[in-house]
Amino acid sequence: MKTTIDTIIEKLDGLAPRIALVLGSGLGGLVDAIEDPIRFPYEELEGFPVSGVSGHAGELVAGTINGKPVFILSGRAHYYEHGNANAMRPALELLKGLGVEHLILTNSAGSLRDDMPPGSVMMLTDHINFSGTNPLIGEETDDRFTGMTSAYDTQMCGALESAATEKDIALHKGVYMWFSGPSFETPAEIRMARTLGADAVGMSTVPEVILGRFLGLKCAACSVITNYGAGMTGSELSHEETKEMAPIGGKRLQTILVKAIGDIA
Repeated sequence: MKTTIDTIIEKLDGLAPRIALVLGSGLGGLVDAIEDPIRFPYEELEGFPVSGVSGHAGELVAGTINGKPVFILSGRAHYYEHGNANAMRPALELLKGLGVEHLILTNSAGSLRDDMPPGSVMMLTDHINFSGTNPLIGEETDDRFTGMTSAYDTQMCGALESAATEKDIALHKGVYMWFSGPSFETPAEIRMARTLGADAVGMSTVPEVILGRFLGLKCAACSVITNYGAGMTGSELSHEETKEMAPIGGKRLQTILVKAIGDIA
């Protein structure tokens, strides 16, 4: 009996990506940069979560970007959809089984810094898990004690920085704080996050980084800034604003990623 991995490998016809990307809200345009795409709808892949969030597609796409074979997960499941921080584990385990070694994650986030307005791009240098949960809860092996001192790979981050410099795109660096969502943060929570050293807030990515490190993948991540945090401007936040602003910074991030992918080992 064929496994999902066997079926995918057969359809890849020799293509062997070692890099995978997870796309956040409004970043699905990167899929269009893939040459000779091979598509696998999530519903055809055993264990894959189907996102119920508008702005997220639901397919695994393989092909090449800048001459480098890649997988792209277009769409993700979020903790706030079902209360399961482990939802992306089957997808990441599949990527690991297919030979992926490098994982790049993207998301939409709120800025906590006046100098990082909507439309900006921020590379994560670290994160704060403020959700109160962890995707490794329930894991029975000692691998659950995954080290997170170097959660974000130095070589991959260097490639992103170099790509941004070459393309003359400002790439901010900072700490991302994961809130569970789905409600946006309060002004008091934003003040707290700033006091604790966060530069951006969001509702994803951190569980995938934890799972990625658990699986032995090298990780990097970038945020597209879609808004300022609650209370910083006096305006109310909305998902419509996120969907409207994400493509603006998304184009900048796409340019950086296309260049960086060619330089990641």
